[in-house]
Formats: sequence, C-alpha cells, structure tokens
Amino acid sequence: MTPSSDNLETAPLMKPRNHLRTTLVLLAIGTGQLLGADFEVRNEAEFAKIFPKDAKVTKLADGFGFTEGPVWMPREGGYLVFSDIPRNQLKKWSADGGISTFREPSQNANGNTLDRKGRLVTAEHSGRRIAAMNKDGSLVTIVDRFGGKKFNSPNDVVVKSDGTFWFTDPPYGLPKGEAKEQEGNYVYRFDPATKQVSVLVKDFDMPNGLCFSPDEKKLFVADSGKPHDIRFFDVAKDGSVSNGRVFATIEKGGPDGIRCDANGRIWSSSGNGADVFAPNGSLIAKINTPKGGANLCFGGKSGRTLFITARDGLYAVETKVRAAR
Repeated sequence: MTPSSDNLETAPLMKPRNHLRTTLVLLAIGTGQLLGADFEVRNEAEFAKIFPKDAKVTKLADGFGFTEGPVWMPREGGYLVFSDIPRNQLKKWSADGGISTFREPSQNANGNTLDRKGRLVTAEHSGRRIAAMNKDGSLVTIVDRFGGKKFNSPNDVVVKSDGTFWFTDPPYGLPKGEAKEQEGNYVYRFDPATKQVSVLVKDFDMPNGLCFSPDEKKLFVADSGKPHDIRFFDVAKDGSVSNGRVFATIEKGGPDGIRCDANGRIWSSSGNGADVFAPNGSLIAKINTPKGGANLCFGGKSGRTLFITARDGLYAVETKVRAAR
C-alpha cells in the first residue's frame, strides 16, 4: 500500500498491565544488526510455541523508498525478492550476497507470490495487472481487465492450489494522469482454465493483503482503509466466498500484508511492525520494528525466518513455525 500518516512512525509503547514485554539489546552481528526492539507478549504460552527464547529482530538492510511484497524464492540456494514501490524496482536479498536489484523497472510492483509452477507472480501498480515471470525472465500478463476495463492498481495476490489467482485492487498505486475505471475497490478471483474473472467481495474500503487458511477453506483479507480489520470468509468448491466476518482489528496502524502459518495463526503487518494472532483471532504478540510494517513472509533455509518489510527497511526474526502451503 501507499504509506499513510497514521502509521509512518512507530511510537514508543507504554508497558501495558498484565502484558510481558521482552526487551532485546542492541548488538551487531554477521550480515545484520540486532535491534533494541521489543516483543509485546499478550499470551506467554502461545508466544513460547512460536518464538525461540533468543529470538531477536535483525535489520538486514535499509535506505529504500518504500518496501513491500516479500516472497522467498527457494531456487539457487534461496533468496528473498521484495518490492521498492516508488523506485520502481524489485530487490533481492540473500545471506551470502546481501542486496541487489532483481528487476527494473518493476511497473511499481507491490505484492509478490509464487504460483504452482514456481513462477514469480506480481501485482503491478503502474502495469495495472497481475503478471508472472517465466524461468527465462520474460513476463506474461495473467490478467489485466474486468468487464473490459482496466484494474485500479492490483495490490496483493495469492495463488490457490487449484491454480486460480486471488487478488485485491485498491487505487493506492493508480498511475498519475490515469483514470480509475473500476467502480469499486474489489477482491477478485481469476481462473486461468476458463479465463473468467469473478468479483468475490465488493464492500471493502481498501482491500489489501490476503491469504488462505492451511486447508484453503477460509480466505482472509486485510482492510487497510477505515476499518483497520482483517475479515475472513468461507470458500466454496466453486471458488465463491460467503459468511464474511471480522477476524481481528489492528490496534496500531492498519493491516497490510498478511500470512497464515501451518497451524492457522495469522501474521499481519501493523503500525508496530507485525501482529501475531491465534486461529481464534486473539492477539498473541506484537513484533516491534523502528517503523511500521507493510508486509511480511516466511522463508530462509528452514522456512522459519519471518521477513518484514517496514517503510525504508528490511527486517527478519527467527520463529519456530513455517508458512501454510
């Protein structure tokens, strides 16, 4: 999403009553810098299940324009790709090579994911499309219109196990001088087998990040507009969704990128950095980064590293869990 005034900076948190606050010491190590960041723990027992005792937030890099859309690429030893939206680049980070430019221009890419063929799939703001990168580096358009009209500025995208593409389309990245053609800010599903685009939900203010539960029977969608909440829906076999209800509301800032882990917990970016919710929607903990988080993903060689893009920086913290597949 585009940065907003209510979550650009992370203000110091007052120690809440009955909450455990774990403070980390500022140290320097290897390829990153350990930050004096806090975990604000709301459920100690659940926190211990998902973070090792020595978990620390590490700054991997900074100096970017606005970071978004991290995705772990398992090939070539493994590396992270993420977006720098205003600089029109996709960046690459690896433990051995550090930071480099992966693709430029990126069409002001925002969200990224992998499809079932292992292709990098990107929601492009200025391209106003969902695009995929073939193994040879060439780009193909997955979908760029609904009802004969261009999308606003696709924001985030996920791919279901059946190969269908699900994405959000708020106008955050609508190119300057171009008109909005869609009547609303919708959540879409595209079936490449039938070439059919379906509107799933119409009543979000600013639909943003999205993810599936481990069994894909529920779809979670973040609203970074006025509600600042995450809703979830029942997913039918035909790809339709129903019974939308609020899963959780973000206390500071708004939700943007979200991920589900293998045990059904929801990890959401927030004004703190990231919030972790139990499958029932109760808050387990907050991960604090120097500036508010925009997106996050699991990756690393073990699949248990949580990467957080936060404004002009990239951060990581080790966990005990992996992403839902």
